[in-house]
Amino acid sequence: MKPYGKANKNDMRDAEAIAEAVPRPSMRFGPVQDVAPQDIQALPRVRERLVTARTARVQEMRGLLAAYGMVVPQGMAKFRPALVSTLEAEHPQLPPRGQALCHTLFAELGQLAVEVAYYQDTLAALAEAHPVCHRWLTLPGLGPLTATVLMAAVADARVWKNGRPFAAWVGLVPTQYATGGQPRRLGISKRGDSYRRPLRIHGARATLRWARTKADRRRQGSRGLLARRGWNRTAVAVANKHARIVWA
Repeated sequence: MKPYGKANKNDMRDAEAIAEAVPRPSMRFGPVQDVAPQDIQALPRVRERLVTARTARVQEMRGLLAAYGMVVPQGMAKFRPALVSTLEAEHPQLPPRGQALCHTLFAELGQLAVEVAYYQDTLAALAEAHPVCHRWLTLPGLGPLTATVLMAAVADARVWKNGRPFAAWVGLVPTQYATGGQPRRLGISKRGDSYRRPLRIHGARATLRWARTKADRRRQGSRGLLARRGWNRTAVAVANKHARIVWA
């Protein structure tokens, strides 16, 4: 309705723009979403918030310890065991307030880890129980998180006539710019939800890790594309292909 709005925004002009846009023959409409998929969509968003808070807590603790001359390795898998050993070895060097603060932040980090694991297990159980998600889990680079996010977002895949519009809806197609009869293709459009698109690209990157070691037909095509176009463009191309398979 945005192109049909007039001058300043108010409720009357919004209603007029809606009435003007609805009868247009080329207008596209989205399906009405049920309440249950909206509940499922909330789970990964809450998990993402907790993961962000956990990362912030880790960075806060690393900065605090660095001020006392204690360097903790990067990476979540190495951080917790390294932090425990560092605190045990360097405990006498920390002042009382620093010791109390480190123990408080460590307890908060443990609580965040428990909450993240809870939502991760919940999403994994939903993906296993849903028949479509269970089929999606057989695809390379598509895990329980991505499967449940797509299942909750796509009420009916038949609103797209084929896989190409679905990949465009995710934002994995080139932006087109044409003038004077000369079309140009730029970077990916990045349209659609900014949470679903990175999940698809990260999943494609996970499959490309094994492109140099596997000899099957899919990996051979990825190796050729890697040699011609580089890592990032190949990851987006593989994510686009996976999106079309998901639609099918």
